[in-house]
Amino acid sequence: MKHPSLRQLVLVLALVFRLSVVENSLWGQADARKPAAIETQEVPVVPAEIFAKLAQYQSIRGASFRGWAPDGTGILINTRFGNSSQLHRVYAPAGRREQITFFDEPVSGAFVPRATDGSILLLMDTGGNENDQVYRLDRQHFQTTLLTDGKSRNKLGAVRQDGSQAVVSSNKRNGRDTDLYLIDPRQPDSMTLLMTVDKQTWNTADWSRDGQQLLISRFVSANESYPALLDVASGQRTDFPLPTEEKAAIGPMAFAPDGKSILIATDAGGEFRRLARFDLATRKYSWLTDDISWDVSDLAVDVDSGQVAFTVNEDGASRLFLLTDHEGHRRELKLPLGIVSGIEFSPDGKRLGFTLARPDAPPDAYSILLESGEMTRWTFSEVGGLNPDSFVTPTRIQFPSFDGRMIPAYYFQPRASVRGPNADAAAKKLAVYISIHGGPESQYQPFFSPIIQFYVNELGLAVVCPNVRGSSGYGKTYLKLDNAEKREDSVKDIGALLDWIGKQPELDSSRIAVAGGSYGGYMTLASLTHYGDRIKAGIDVVGIANFVTFLERTAGYRVDLRRAEYGDERDPQMKAVFERISPLNHAEKIRSALLVIHGRNDPRVPFFEAEQIAAKVRSGGKPVWTVFAGNEGHGFSKKDNSDYQRGVEVLFLKTHLAP
Repeated sequence: MKHPSLRQLVLVLALVFRLSVVENSLWGQADARKPAAIETQEVPVVPAEIFAKLAQYQSIRGASFRGWAPDGTGILINTRFGNSSQLHRVYAPAGRREQITFFDEPVSGAFVPRATDGSILLLMDTGGNENDQVYRLDRQHFQTTLLTDGKSRNKLGAVRQDGSQAVVSSNKRNGRDTDLYLIDPRQPDSMTLLMTVDKQTWNTADWSRDGQQLLISRFVSANESYPALLDVASGQRTDFPLPTEEKAAIGPMAFAPDGKSILIATDAGGEFRRLARFDLATRKYSWLTDDISWDVSDLAVDVDSGQVAFTVNEDGASRLFLLTDHEGHRRELKLPLGIVSGIEFSPDGKRLGFTLARPDAPPDAYSILLESGEMTRWTFSEVGGLNPDSFVTPTRIQFPSFDGRMIPAYYFQPRASVRGPNADAAAKKLAVYISIHGGPESQYQPFFSPIIQFYVNELGLAVVCPNVRGSSGYGKTYLKLDNAEKREDSVKDIGALLDWIGKQPELDSSRIAVAGGSYGGYMTLASLTHYGDRIKAGIDVVGIANFVTFLERTAGYRVDLRRAEYGDERDPQMKAVFERISPLNHAEKIRSALLVIHGRNDPRVPFFEAEQIAAKVRSGGKPVWTVFAGNEGHGFSKKDNSDYQRGVEVLFLKTHLAP
């Protein structure tokens, strides 16, 4: 055998050194864009041009209405100017935004009602662990005071109308059960136990005007909840019946302005959550929206003026109404197409404030003058220097599934100019990105998504967002169609969507990606195990890989709620169903490229779910890109982490959906 000469060895070593320098410089570049808290495996260097293209879309901001200032001088909003969403004060429509919180973590909050000092109640966790703490921000003395214990999971409930008391739901007693406590927002260490809970979930909706009673509800599942009244002084709970004896769900509810009745939305006796008035004396119900075949989604009451406003979720979009009398006569306040949330009467009762999220623009804070219906836009969120006219609005479609049921979806289609005027017919065919919502008892609504606009406008992808069976908003029968042993029927809906895609002349059925977060992550993995020969790539974000390990490891305060939806893994028959349908047990069937994204602090879907599916697929010799964040939980909320996540996703799609 001829041995290499010294000169040849030197040349080889020099070449290896040069390649090493190039590789290290590229990975160094990736490390510069990759936040320190993120670790990856098998993820290539994300080219700088991808981040450059994404930069404008990632710079798009939105603003959420958080309430009126008690003295009527402006509003409170949530928006992001740094790495996380913070609270800002806006004093006049289109006026300057004054940032008033400056935390590393995302924070939400609202003014303390009728507080003359402008104090604000804040809610914030650490690193996405969802152990939220309640704080009071004193704007006059520039002090932030912790009102909870600093370590348990806390949620802020109903706040008394004079601002003197608030309800906090907390699992501080045993880490599992979420009891109800009273706090005085003006006093630290004022938490006093109001109601002890044993393996139940109770939420507070409203205070009576005299502060003596609380309107509360027990949540069992998306299909079952129960209303009650709680005497604040004695802690005695009085359950009151729903209109029918069958299990039913409750939507928003509040004390009526007269204090003698309760306004409540429920699907008892019907498919949708209709608004009703429950008379406390006669204990009888009278329906107020019996003629509206959609869910009442939000409710606001102004006890001073006696006005009542509510919204209806009509096929994913909002309609806004004012009640004009006790009998249910109403007047509609016309809105542009979009999703309205957080409605609240102004202190003088003349306006409603809310967040409006449109499909072709980021969410912003608005108000509407009740007398005339005139709308006022308070915030003008930036769109990263992009042309707003380039944003695509989806169309609503339906496709038949395996049992003949029609499945609703929203379809984003790139403009013809994006596809290229000189491309031949085959090249003009569009690759498809299927986005599956979480929940499962949730609903895709046509809100503005910067990343979907990027996929449509920059990558030329068609995007389809289905509301598979089990989604809310289409009646309680539809909501129950995926329960327990029927779980995989929703996966079959994705198979039906693949069939629909194959019949569309503009779509390329050989280039399909599927993605989803949380339960949508399960749906993604399940789709890959069932239809791996028809799907090129899948993106699993904080998804469930094995229902048994998920239920065994999810946070203690959630496990009973999830068992009510998915089934109880302790039941041998249900466990057998879980073993049959869990994607982890069929990982060898995954032929598609896979990207797994997860936060290590996730209390909902434990990080173990990501670890085990990535390891199982890799053990079969298939590549898996993984992006794990040490300072995030159930999704990436910090901008630097989210920016990097999106960059990886874009590279993944460009790599695996290329013609």
